[in-house]
Amino acid sequence: MEKNKIWGRIPECISNFSNTLVGLSMEKNKIWGRIPDGIGNLKNLEVIGANENQLSGSIPFEIGRLQNLKVFFAFGNFLSGIIPQSIGNLTELIQLNLEFNNIQGNIPSSLGNCQNLLSMSLSHNNLSGPIPPQVVGIPSMSITLDLSSNDLTGELPVAVGYMKNLAELYLYKNMLSGLIPNNLGSCVSLEMLFLDGNLFEGPLPSSLSSLKGLEALDVSDNNLSGEIPKFLVSLRALKYLNLSSNDFEGVLPSEGVFKNASATFVEGNNRLCGGIPELHLSRCNTKTSPNTSLKLKISIVIVILGVALVLTCLFILWFRKKKERKPTATCAENSLLRLSYQSILLATDGFSMQNLVGSGSFGSVYKGILEESGATIAVKVLNLLNRRASRSFMAECEILKNIRHRNLVRVLTAISSVDYRGNDFKALVYEFMENGNLEDWLHPSSSLNELETMRNLNFFQRVDVAIDVAHALEYLHHRCEMSIVHCDLKPSNVLLDDEMVGHISDFGLAKILFVDSLNHHASQSSSLGLRGTIGYAPPEYGMGSELSTKGDVYSYGILLLEMFTGKRPTDERFKEGLSLHIFVKEALPDLMVEIIDPILLQEGVREGTVTDITRNANRMGNDGRLHCLNSIFKIGLTCSVESPVERMDMSDVVAKLCSIRDKLLRPTRLRHGIRTPYPAQSAGI
Repeated sequence: MEKNKIWGRIPECISNFSNTLVGLSMEKNKIWGRIPDGIGNLKNLEVIGANENQLSGSIPFEIGRLQNLKVFFAFGNFLSGIIPQSIGNLTELIQLNLEFNNIQGNIPSSLGNCQNLLSMSLSHNNLSGPIPPQVVGIPSMSITLDLSSNDLTGELPVAVGYMKNLAELYLYKNMLSGLIPNNLGSCVSLEMLFLDGNLFEGPLPSSLSSLKGLEALDVSDNNLSGEIPKFLVSLRALKYLNLSSNDFEGVLPSEGVFKNASATFVEGNNRLCGGIPELHLSRCNTKTSPNTSLKLKISIVIVILGVALVLTCLFILWFRKKKERKPTATCAENSLLRLSYQSILLATDGFSMQNLVGSGSFGSVYKGILEESGATIAVKVLNLLNRRASRSFMAECEILKNIRHRNLVRVLTAISSVDYRGNDFKALVYEFMENGNLEDWLHPSSSLNELETMRNLNFFQRVDVAIDVAHALEYLHHRCEMSIVHCDLKPSNVLLDDEMVGHISDFGLAKILFVDSLNHHASQSSSLGLRGTIGYAPPEYGMGSELSTKGDVYSYGILLLEMFTGKRPTDERFKEGLSLHIFVKEALPDLMVEIIDPILLQEGVREGTVTDITRNANRMGNDGRLHCLNSIFKIGLTCSVESPVERMDMSDVVAKLCSIRDKLLRPTRLRHGIRTPYPAQSAGI
C-alpha cells in the first residue's frame, strides 16, 4: 500500500488479518491515528513499514508480541509517549527507525536484548535521561546508531567499545557530558563520528588513533580542552574535521587533513595558533631564554608606563577642550565615531539623490563615505516634521546603546545638531550593509538595474538568512537584560552584508518590556501608536493587545513563509479569507511543489536534481531538501498561528532551523545498502 494516497485510520480489525501475513507496508500515505493494539496478533509479521504518515499516540505495548519482526520503520510521523519496554522482546529485529517523531521518556534498556540489530535511529525526538549501556553495547550493530537531536544526559557509556563493527555513530545535539571514553577507540570500523553540540570535556582520547577508516569527525560545540592530538594528522581517510567552539590550545598542525581549509574547522578556540594561513589563526610565540624573558618583561612595563603617561596628557587636553565647546550628543556610549553635521554632509555628497538608499515616514537613509578613513556608512536622517520620528530616534538610541549581536545592525554613533539653516538635525549612523535589504532580493523592483533585477537568493542562502534573523530575535527576547520587542520585522528591515549574513535593522518602533516579578505582567512605558506593518503585524495588535515577544514570532513566521514561497502577505490573491498562512497550510504536504518560489524550483532543475515535477504530484520521496523545506514551512505556520500562546519560542525556532541546516550540510551518510529515509546528499527542489 506504499506511496499511494490512502488516508484514514488503521482499522482495529487488523488484528483479524491472517497469521501468515509477513509484511505490512503502508509508508508515504496519509494514514493517521494510533497504531492499533491488535497489531500484536499478527505473530508472523516480519516487516512493518509505516513511515511518513500522520500516525500519532503511543507505540502499543503489544508490539512486543511480534517476536518474528525484523524491520520496524515508523519515522516521520507524530508518535508520542514512550518506547515500551516490551520492544526488547523483538529479538529478531535487524533495523529500527523511529526518527522524526515526538517520542518522550528514556531509551528502554530492554533494547539491549535485540542482539541482531544492525541499524537503529531514534534521532529528532524528545528522549531524555542517560543512554543505557545495554543499548550502546550491542555487538551486532554494524551500520548506524543515531541518537542525535534529543535531550539525552549523562556520560557516554564505556560499553560503546563493544560495537567494533559499527560504521556510523551520531550523538550530536544532546546534553551528554563527562569525558569521551577511551573505549570509543575500540570501534575500529567507524567511518562517521558526530559528537557535536554536547557538554563533553577534557582532551580527545588518544585511543581514537585506532580509527584508521574514519572519514568524518565532528566534536564542535563542546567543552573539550588540551592540545590538538597529533594522531589526527595520520588518519589518511579523514575528509571532514570540526573542532570549533571548544577550548583547545597550542599549535595547530599543518599536515594531513589540516592542509585543507575547506575540510577543517577550528574557529572558536581562542588559544590555538599556527596552522595554514587560510585558517586565520595567530602566529605561535617561540620559546625565549630566561634573560630574554626578563628583558621583555622590563620593556613591557616601561611601554605601559609610557603609554599611561601619554594617555593622561591626552585626557587632560581633551577635558579642557570639552569644557570650551558643547559636545555632540550620542546614544552609543562607547561610540566608534565622533561625527559632526558637516562631516555627514560631506560623506553623503550633500545628501544627494545618488546616495539615497531608502526612505519612509520617519526619514531617509543615505550611503556615505567618510573622508578621513574611507569607511562606508549608512546615515538615517530623521524627518523631524513627523513628531513620531523624534520619539523613534530616542527609542532607537535607548534600544541600541546596550545591545551587541552579530545579526543586529550596529549603530556607530548618533548626531543631534543643527544644519546650515539653523534647523534641528538628528541622524543615526550605522555600518553599511553592502547587499541591501531582503525585500529587494525576494522581490526586485523595476527601479533596480538589470543586474540587480536578475540576482536572487539560492536555497541555502535563504536558510542561512532565516537562521540569522532567528538568532537576532532570540537574543532580543531572551539574552538582553530586559526583553526587547522589535515590533516591525519585515523583509525591508533585514539587511545583508557583503558575506550575505542577515542583520535586523530599524529599531524605531522597538520596545523594552519591563516585567513585574510579582504579577508577571509586561507593560510599556509609552506607545508609538499602531505597531508594525500590515501583513506582518500580529492580529492581536490590531485589537489593542499589549506588546509581547509573541508578536515578533508572528512576524517572523510570515517572513519565513514569504522567503520560501516568494509571495508577499499583501499579495492580491490573499483576500476574502485567504492569507499567506492559509495558502501554505492548505498546500502541505501534497501540493507543496505548487507554493515553492519558482526561482528555487528552477535552481533544482539547473542542478539536475529535479527532473519530473508535475502539478498535483507529491514529489518529496527521498529528496532531503524537500523534506527540510516541508519542515521549514511547518515552523513558519506554527509561528504565525492566530493564538499567541500556540506560537513557538524563538529559542525553539533557532534549534529546529539549525538542525534542518545541519541535516542539509552534514557529510553523506554511507548506509551500506540500507535505504536512508532522508538522504543528506540530496539537493535541489
